[in-house]
Amino acid sequence: MTLLDRFLGHDAWTTRQLLAICAKLPDEVLDREYDIGHRTLRKTLHHIINNMEIWSSLMASENVDRTNGNQTVAGMEHRVSVAEARLKSIAQRTERLNAWDELWTDTLDDPPRKKSFGTAIAHIITHSMHHRAQVLYMLRLSGVTSLPEGDVFSWEGAISEVGQVPPDHSGTA
Repeated sequence: MTLLDRFLGHDAWTTRQLLAICAKLPDEVLDREYDIGHRTLRKTLHHIINNMEIWSSLMASENVDRTNGNQTVAGMEHRVSVAEARLKSIAQRTERLNAWDELWTDTLDDPPRKKSFGTAIAHIITHSMHHRAQVLYMLRLSGVTSLPEGDVFSWEGAISEVGQVPPDHSGTA
């Protein structure tokens, strides 16, 4: 498993963990306003997933869907799975071709600007982590206990339990 596989796998898995917690919450909690980030759990989770969707569309030179997608928890769970697969495909292609420094055009910038695949992929992953920390904070303020750590070791442990780590993976540094 490459470092890229770890980053991408952890990123989507952790977002899904937070969505699973939010699936048990009433709409009043999902839409409660806080003085942080995008102000609600729903809007912040949507923002994380929307970012994955938009940036992957841009890197694939495809039209960007600006309809804001399904913002129910179930809808966002579906959207993150689709976005994860698409981003993984783009990132693995970039890795396979060693195209980290190759440029694509961000047509949403005014004027449009060239950006590298490597920096865009790193941006998506770090952006998600930043906002997931805000989601964890909002969940704490909402009285939710037993929150996930959200770290890569937890992800690796969870996927090892279901046999998703290649057999030769030793877990050593």
